[in-house]
This record gives sequence, C-alpha cells and structure tokens, in this order.
Amino acid sequence: MLELSSVSAGYGALAVLTDISLKVDDGEAVALVGANGAGKTTLVRTVCGLLRARGGRIVKNGADITLAPPHELARHGLAVVLENRRLFGELSVRENLVLAEKVGRKARGGKLRFAWDEVTALFPVVKERLDSPVELLSGGQQQMVAIARALLLQPDLLIMDEPSTGLAPKVVKDILLVIKALRERGMGLLLIEQNVGIASEITDRAYVMAVGRIVHEIGAGEWQSFLQDERLVKAYLG
Repeated sequence: MLELSSVSAGYGALAVLTDISLKVDDGEAVALVGANGAGKTTLVRTVCGLLRARGGRIVKNGADITLAPPHELARHGLAVVLENRRLFGELSVRENLVLAEKVGRKARGGKLRFAWDEVTALFPVVKERLDSPVELLSGGQQQMVAIARALLLQPDLLIMDEPSTGLAPKVVKDILLVIKALRERGMGLLLIEQNVGIASEITDRAYVMAVGRIVHEIGAGEWQSFLQDERLVKAYLG
C-alpha cells in the first residue's frame, strides 16, 4: 500500500531524514515512534508533499508519489491529519467537511468508502456543532473535525501525526475508539506518536526513529517485549 525506500529530506542545508525505508501493507496499522526531534513530523511532511524528498522513492498502491503535490494525495487514497490540523478556522465545521467531501468524491470517481452520515456519526460532538466556526471549538473538537475531514477524502490509508498531543484524556480515549472502529473496517493506518502506550494499543507493529533514521523495528507481537526492555525504551525514546 505505502512504501518508502531510502528516503532522505531536510530544510536548506540541514539534512533531517537519512535513508528512511518503511512499509504499510493493506489494512495494516503501523506506528512510527521516537522522541521529540527524531524527524517524525518531517517524514510526514515529506510523504504528503509539503517537503520535497531529496532522494529515494515513495510509492502508494504501485504509483510513485515522491514528487506528487499535496492536492493529488486523495487521488491515491491517502489522507493526512497533520499535528497543526490545518483547518479553515473562519469556516464552519460543515463548510470544512463539505469541501473535503467534494474533493473525495472527485478523486475517487464517486466511489465512497465513508458516507457523510457515517463520518459524522463517529463524532457526535462534531455533529452537534456543524454550524459553529471551527475557530470557536476546543482543541479536542478540532482534532475530531480534522479526522472527519480526512475520512471524507475517502482514503484507504490514513496518516495521523501526534493525534493525542495536548488533548484531555477523555478526548484521547474517544479518538482511540474511532481509530479502532476504522481498523475494523480495514482502514490502513500510519500513526506517528510519541506516546508508545497509545501506539502499542492500536497498531500491529512499529518503526522507531532517532536522529532522522529508523533505528529499530518492533515486529508483530513484539510490542510487549519492547516496552518491558527498559534499555531499549531509554535508548530510543528517552
């Protein structure tokens, strides 16, 4: 579904990512974990076209999207929830979602994985505030809108960058329940997350990043042994 091969990227003269290779198969949930400054967000920005890769290849469903601009991602079945969400704050929740729905319908040729009613039903709080300006919502509510918007792009793979950061525990719990429901529907997931407890709860396996490189892989069924190894956790996650 998604495969990165020897990807490198950076900002100006600063090299941030070096020789990154990872893979997410159809319907699989994979985490990318690491301490602050490991390069996780830079990797997300590179995959979604906000930062151009300096080397390597990014392939989605057999198509090379290494140089694809962000507006083409929906056509390849890829949606991203960035850490800063990038919602249109002055627009209502409904207007933000309608824009995404139109893009999703066009990109996927009218074939819908997620109907409007299904998506809004996942987030009752969002459904209640469809006509409220996004900028008046709480951080947790905005995160829910961002996820709902991403689903209306009709992806088969959802990338989420630090979805739990700065949110109240109750909101995080609600979002995790939604992610688990999406997994049951076969949604592929690449979760970028510093909280390894959350990552281990909802993903099959993981890659660990440090100083812009993949330094460790946590295979299927290996989450528990990794978390119990204090040496590994301290070395890679601080």
